[in-house]
This record gives sequence, C-alpha cells and structure tokens, in this order.
Amino acid sequence: MRLKSGALGGLVALEPFPELGDPHILLEMTAGKGALSPFRFFGRTVNVQSGIPSSRGIAELISRPRSGQRRPLQAAGRSSRMKQYTPEAVERKWQRIWEEKAYFSAASDPSRTKYYVLEMFPYPSGRIHMGHVRVYTLGDVIARYKWMRNLNVLHPMGWDAFGLPAENAAIQHGTHPAAWTYANIDEMRSQLKRLGYSLDWSRELATCDPGYYKWEQLFFLKFWDKGLVYRQKAPVNWCPSCRTVLANEQVEDGECWRCGSIVQQQELSQWFLRITAYAEELLNDLDSLADSWPEKVLTMQRNWIGKSQGAEIDFPVEGRDQAIRVFTTRPDTLFGATFMSLAPEHPLVEDLAGKLPQADGVKAFVDRIRAEDAQQRTAEDREKEGIFTGAYCINPMTNERMPIYVANFVLMEYGTGAVMAVPAHDQRDFEFARKYDLPIRVVVEPSDDSNDPECRTEAYTGEGTLVRSGDFSGLNSLEGKEAITRRLEEMGQGRAAVQYRLRDWNISRQRYWGAPIPVVYCERCGVVPVKESDLPVELPLEVEINPDGRSPLPETESFVKASCPACGGLASRETDTMDTFVESSWYFARYTDAQIDTAPFDQEALDYWMPVDQYIGGIEHAILHLLYARFFTKALRDLGYTRVDEPFWHLLTQGMVLKDGAKMSKSKGNIVDPNEMLERFGADTTRLFTLFAAPPDRDLDWSHKGVEGAQRFLKRLYRLGQELGRELEPVGPCTPMETEGLTQGAKALRYKEHSSLEKITRDMEERFQFNTAIAAIMELVNEISAVKDELLSSHGGRQALSSAWATCLVTLYPMTPHICEELWEQAGYQTHLAKTGWPQPDPAALKREEVQVAVQVNGKLRGQVAVPAEADKQEIEDLALANENVQRHIQDKTIRKIIVVPGKLVNVVAS
Repeated sequence: MRLKSGALGGLVALEPFPELGDPHILLEMTAGKGALSPFRFFGRTVNVQSGIPSSRGIAELISRPRSGQRRPLQAAGRSSRMKQYTPEAVERKWQRIWEEKAYFSAASDPSRTKYYVLEMFPYPSGRIHMGHVRVYTLGDVIARYKWMRNLNVLHPMGWDAFGLPAENAAIQHGTHPAAWTYANIDEMRSQLKRLGYSLDWSRELATCDPGYYKWEQLFFLKFWDKGLVYRQKAPVNWCPSCRTVLANEQVEDGECWRCGSIVQQQELSQWFLRITAYAEELLNDLDSLADSWPEKVLTMQRNWIGKSQGAEIDFPVEGRDQAIRVFTTRPDTLFGATFMSLAPEHPLVEDLAGKLPQADGVKAFVDRIRAEDAQQRTAEDREKEGIFTGAYCINPMTNERMPIYVANFVLMEYGTGAVMAVPAHDQRDFEFARKYDLPIRVVVEPSDDSNDPECRTEAYTGEGTLVRSGDFSGLNSLEGKEAITRRLEEMGQGRAAVQYRLRDWNISRQRYWGAPIPVVYCERCGVVPVKESDLPVELPLEVEINPDGRSPLPETESFVKASCPACGGLASRETDTMDTFVESSWYFARYTDAQIDTAPFDQEALDYWMPVDQYIGGIEHAILHLLYARFFTKALRDLGYTRVDEPFWHLLTQGMVLKDGAKMSKSKGNIVDPNEMLERFGADTTRLFTLFAAPPDRDLDWSHKGVEGAQRFLKRLYRLGQELGRELEPVGPCTPMETEGLTQGAKALRYKEHSSLEKITRDMEERFQFNTAIAAIMELVNEISAVKDELLSSHGGRQALSSAWATCLVTLYPMTPHICEELWEQAGYQTHLAKTGWPQPDPAALKREEVQVAVQVNGKLRGQVAVPAEADKQEIEDLALANENVQRHIQDKTIRKIIVVPGKLVNVVAS
C-alpha cells in the first residue's frame, strides 16, 4: 500500500492491497508539518511516520470491529450477491432511453430562459480523436448542468464537411470525397452517440449538403449587392502541395496551415469578401467581450486587425505625373526620410525601372525575393537587401531627391507596399542605409541624449524633441505629428489616416470539394451573378478525381457550360469553390432551425436562440474561424437576418490532449484511440478522466493509470450504490429534515453534503472547474462510505445517508450520466436524472454547532478540542491552550507563535 501523489482536498487515496480486500480506502490528512502527521481513518486518528502508513498497521486497524458496527449490509429476504458493474450494458441502456424519450430535443419557448451551448463542429476526415472527446465532453457537462438549472438548452451537432481535410484524405484512400465524407460522418456520429452526449440530433447538418450551401450562395449574392464581394487580380498565397490559394490567416510562419508546405506568392484573379469594411467594428466590439472571452484570444484578434493611426503622404515621382503614397505612424520623422523602399510586388516597380540600365537587375531581384515567403523576408535577423530602381521621388517637406529602392523586407500586404525610409529612427532602414551608404539624418532626439547623433550604432525609435525639422523643430513628437500632418493637408500632399493590418478575405479556392461560387462569365456581359431562383449551383458528384489534387471542375463540361442570366447567351461557370471557413462562419445560426428549406433561418427561432451563450473550441481558431464568424454575423445583421452584433457571448478555449508531454500524432506514435478507451473502460470512465485530469483551459496529459483510477472510483461508486439501495428509502438530494434527535455523525454528514454542494455549484456555475467539482464529489462519497454503517442504525441517520447519496448522484450526473442514472434508478427514484433539477444547499445545514480541531505543539499532535463552529481565532487559541495534554508539553516553555487553521488545526510553536 502506498500514498498516491495527489491529495483531493485533504484526502489521501491509498492504492489497494490484497489483505484489505476493499480497494478504496481513503484517509483524511490534517494540515501538520511535523514528522508525525495524524490521519482521520473512518473517524479514528492514526499517527504515521513521515505521512506514510504501514500496510500492516492499517490492516490491523480495519480488522478490529468498531464499536456498534453493523454486519455487512444485506436486506432481509434479498440475495447478498451484487450486480457487477458492466459499463457497456449500463451505457447502452441509458443512451437508448434518452433517445427514445427525445430528452435533448430543444424547442423555442419564449416563456423560458434559453441557453445555447455549442462546441466547434468537427471535420469528418476520419474517426474522432481524444481532442474531440475532451471538447464535446466539456460541452455535454455544461449542457446537462444547465438543463438541471431549468434552462431551455440548445445543444446541436453537425459536420464541417467541405474543404481540404476531407478531400485530401479521400484522394489518399482512392475514393470520392463525397463517399469518404458521408462514411466518416456515419462513423463519427456513432462514436459520439456511444459517448452519451446530450445532443439534439434532429438539428444535424452537413455543410456539403446542397440544402445548406444553397443559402451560403444566397449570402454571396446579397453581399455582392451590398458591395461586400469583389473580384480582383492580386498577389496571393499559393500552396504548391494543396494546389490552392490560402487566405493570409491560413499562412503560419510562411507555411500552409494544413500541410506545412512553404507558401509561394503568385498573382491571380480571386474573389474577396470585404471584411475590412467592418474592421473598426470588429475591433471596438471586442471590448464588449472583455469579461467573457479569454484575454489571449482578444489580444490575438486586436493584433491581427492591427489598427494604426498616422498619415498618408504622397511623394511625387521625379519627371512623372505620378506619386508614391505611403502610410506612416511617424509623420514627425518626415524630415529624416532620405530614400524610398518599395515591396517587390508594388505595381510601380516594373514601370519605374522601365528601360533604364537597372531594369534587368531589378527584375531578377524582384523574381528572387517574391519566391521567398513573408516570414523569411521580415525576420529580424535577415540581412536587409535591396536594389536601386534608377528613379527618384521628392520629399514633400525638404524637396530633396530620394532614391527609390526595392527592398526585401517590405511587404505589399502591409500599409501601401511603400515605406518612407527614415534610417535614424527605424532599425531596418538603419541597417539598409549602412549597407548601401545612404544618408542617416537624426530628426528626433530624446531629452536626455548627450551622444553625438551621427555616431549612433542603432536607430532611435522612441519619441522626443524634433530637430533639423524646419519650422517644427522644438516640438515634441506628438505635437510634431499633428502639425506636420496639418501642413501636408494644406499642401494637398497628405492627410490624417487610419490603417489596419487586416486584409480582405480571399475566399477563392482552386479545389473541387467546396461550395461553388454562384457567378458565370459571359463574353458579352462580363461577370454575372446567378439568379437567386437558380440556386443552389450544385457541385457535380459524377467527376473523375485527380490524384494530384487538381480540381476536375474546369474539365467538367456539364458543369462549366452555362447560359448567361443577363442575356441568355453562352457563358461559363466559375470553377473556383469557396473557402471552407465560409461554411463555418454561419452554421451556428442555421442550427436554430436546421431543417427549414424555404429560407436560411426561421426568424423567430433565430431571434430566440442567438447569440450562442457558451462556445467551446481550440485556441488555434482564435483568428481564422472566430474572426470570420464575427464578420459574417455583422454582415448578416446588416442584411436584416439577425439582430445580434456578436455570435458567441462566452468563449471557452480548451487545452490540448497530450501524451507523454507531446501533442498526439501518428508520427510520434502516441495516439490514444477513443474506440479502444470505450471498449476497455466505457464512456463514463473516459469522460471522468478527461474532466478530472486538468482544468478545461489547461493541457491534459493522458495517463492510462489515471484512466484506471477513474474506473476504480466508478466501480466503488456502483458497489456503494447497490449497498445503499437495499437499505435506504429515496428522499431526494438535500432533503429538509428535523435536526433535533440527529446524531453528531448524521449532522456532520448533513453539513458535508450541503457544503460540498455549495462548492460544486460554485465550481460548475462560475468557473467550469469540473476537476475540483469532481474532487468535492469524491470527498462526499468517501464520507458516506466512512459513516454508512454507523448511520444506518437510526431513522435520522438513514435519512441523512439517503439525502447525501442522492446529492452525490445528482451532482456527478453531468460528468458521468450513465452510471448515475442507473444508480438513481436502483435507489428507487421514478424520474430520470435527465429531468431532475439541481438541488440548493440549505443555509441552516451549513451552520455547525461544534467542530473537532487537532492541536499540535511544535508540529506534533498533542490533543483534540471541540470548539464552537463560529468561534473566532482568540477563542480557538484559548481552548487549545487549556487542553491538559497541551499544557503539559508547553510547561516551562515560551510560546513563540500560535498558528490557527480555522476548523482544522492549531499549532503551538514553543521553545
């Protein structure tokens, strides 16, 4: 026998050993720091050396009958044999009952308070993994708990079925994406049902269903009418492996977010959603989520939107009727601008070089740099490179000629793709100027700077006092920004401006498995939207899938050939499909009435259920999905569909499931198969471990020993339930009872029941700290086990036991619903826990008349005293010092300190 490493709120669990027979012994450890620490073992105090009891000592202790101990529980006329806990049989039984009674089907009811809980829906590209198990278990616990709090709960499920994951997996397995997708949906649906989730399957949807993406195509047309959709030739991120364009948000460290290939830059005509039209609102409305979203997510979104205030400045190109426009947050440094840097992708580059001798060199440089990824180009340690175009522009303040360079560290997607280079006050410009021997002119000095400005070894990027800045010298930076901007406006060469890092959303994908974009190309009429009455434009399923991932749509004549909606002439369809993130940007609204076929939403249902009250998903979607969903919600609002500004009121980002400290992956060989866990341990055990092993927002490190421990607890719970079910009448959780005549043991259990419920409710309601809630339930189970024999001898004791047992089952039900329903039924209750309310603690039961407090002298136990539950610190000290044995051990010593742990411990430090 040995102590487990983790104590549950003062309880130390002991591993089983054969001589004890019962594998669930638990000791309550008092808070002492001395070598001898006392334990409460079934109401007795046990002293153990260094906190480790000997197996023989404990075995001898439990072999002695306690005073008044009852014989093993056995009801008259009943068999002493107990049923064995068989998880699969129990779980299948209750899953069938819940489904037959449609307990989790939701309906709009304006007379009830609604609660919409939603987990991010899965890609059906294979079987579910332990990450799915964790996120959907978290959502299920919340949903069941809110049902018990009498809220009208919506908890739907569907499938994010279009896109690269499903298509690539289908190609890899030599099958059609549709066949692959629907087969996986069937498999994953079965797995989710096997886990017993309280999902409203009547609202199930799949985004690859024409009945779903028909409405997405309608939104495209509505956005077109509103000016939120446009087509433009632009530099794009091209993944050579996935053979498609990626949005900026889908490029991570210069690599494809899906396959990890190095992303290339190409120029293609693409379809964009004008998300930048909502940039300011997307940024400002984050403040309304400050108390309900993780700060990390809010910060990530603020940084991605990237609002900057400054000025736009026009630099005339020498000898041309053209100007280069730049955006800068530091117009106060304009007098220090000594050259211009352009991105290789800037449209003026080729024109500026023209037929000058530098033209060939410029082209070669541009081709080389454009082949690199943005992450490489902007790395701080990357050598700054450039090439002179041969052209000059004019500084509007100094009228000086500024050479125009193409620079490897300037990106077209930031600002205007042109940077006024101020080498004295920007480190990249400083390094570039040193390399190419360009002027470095200091125009801002810190007030405490005494060094020679021309001898600095790096740029000064802070604010200060303007120098060498004409009429503006002597102003501080803030004053200089405003004054120089005003002067530029008067000259007609600049203006105050706000820019965003956010760029419009490229939704074109050159892949097959996606929603067709509803436009055609007519030689006479140009780009023409499809008529609403002709929706949906269906994706053809009878196509030959190319092994290399190339879309078969351009080669599918039956799809491409169309008639123009405007003139009726021959036209060709758009063969790009929509980014899969378009589908996931509005699915949560469709769930409010997923089967309606006459409109995208039932307006009353949408108004009732939205927004989602609790959304759950991974932090990896903080930018991609959440930002797009927020944009879509605002755009749909402006089209008159919804009345909410934000789609998700509260957000929980769960941690990852790790194995051996690393993210699970096939390459690492550390995958845990949920099917194996279900077959070996059952759904409740798997759920219990995922909830108990870590708080929801922390990473969870998978442990087979931990899973086995969770199953041992449930087996013990099942045995205890069978024992009590034979002896007790069902009275319900936290049942009111007369306290007069109750034994001290019954009063103590009643207090434990109600105080545990108070903590469990707080952990469930306020913080979703399911791990600590489970720990409190385990403590209550241990208390019931410890006192059951004593309390069964009296009517009041039996009532206290029955009430506490009911509270255990009710509070554990959201976490492990199957076993709790089974034990609830065995206890004699006629209703199901799925329809049972959450109990409330009785304030009267939380008042304790007396508590036993251990008293130590210099860390060693010297006695126990009974103190009033409401006693203050001084009264506790006085009672402790009055103890006869304590007095003997402090005789002739000076008391240095008295440490009081209210309700637990007094430690007298004396020498």
